[in-house]
Amino acid sequence: MTQDELKAAVGQAATAYVLPGSVIGVGTGSTANHFIEALANMRGRIAAAVSSSEESTHRLRGHGITVLDANEVESLALYIDGADEIDYSGCMIKGGGGALTREKIVADLAERFICIADESKLVRTLGSYPLPVEVIPMARSLIARRLRAIGGKPVLREGFLTDNGCVILDVHGLAITDPPEMERELTQWPGVVTIGVFARNRASACLLGTHHQRLFPHDTTDTAGLGLPSGEERIE
Repeated sequence: MTQDELKAAVGQAATAYVLPGSVIGVGTGSTANHFIEALANMRGRIAAAVSSSEESTHRLRGHGITVLDANEVESLALYIDGADEIDYSGCMIKGGGGALTREKIVADLAERFICIADESKLVRTLGSYPLPVEVIPMARSLIARRLRAIGGKPVLREGFLTDNGCVILDVHGLAITDPPEMERELTQWPGVVTIGVFARNRASACLLGTHHQRLFPHDTTDTAGLGLPSGEERIE
C-alpha cells in the first residue's frame, strides 16, 4: 500500500469509533482529510462536528456536515486527527498544517483523542520532524533567539499566517526526550501562542496503518513495552 492508501485506510477505520448522533472533533491535514471523506458517506450518523481549521470546516460543510463553533459545545466524546510524529506513549508533534492551536483547543474539549497515522509517524523520540511553534508576530525574533539558545534551529515558515493571524517557527534539531516538560516550558515564553508538542492532550489511542495492509489500534496508555499491546484487534 502507498502512504496515501494507508492514510485512507485509517481514515475509514476511524469511522467505527463515531457514535450515532454525536458531535465530534475533526482535525486538519492530509490524514484528517481522508477521515472527512469517509465521514461524508455517513453524514446522517453524526449530529455535527467541531473543526480545528478553516480548511477542514470548508471540507466538512462541502459534504453537508454541520460545523459548530467550539464555543457552542461543552465537551466532545471524540476527537480524530493525524500527527506528524507520535511516540509510544501517545505524545505527538502536530502543526505541519499550521492549525496546532485550534487542534489543541478541540483536543482539550474531547474526552478521547484517537490519532490516525501511517507507520512512518511512529517514533521512539519526538523531534525528527521540525517542531512548529506558533508565535505572535512581534515576538518572532525574541522567540527565535530563545529557541537557538536551547539548541534548536528555528526557520520562519515563509508566506504563512495561521488562522489566528500568527506566524510559525519550524524548529529543527531538537530531541524531545521529555515532551510534557518541553510543552510546559516553551508555552510559558511571552509571545508563544502554543507549540506543536501534544503531551497534555496526548492521544489515548492510535490507529496505525502499516505496509502489511493491517490497521493496529495501538493503545498509547500501555507504556511498559514498545510493541503493540497483546490481543490487539487487527483489521484486514
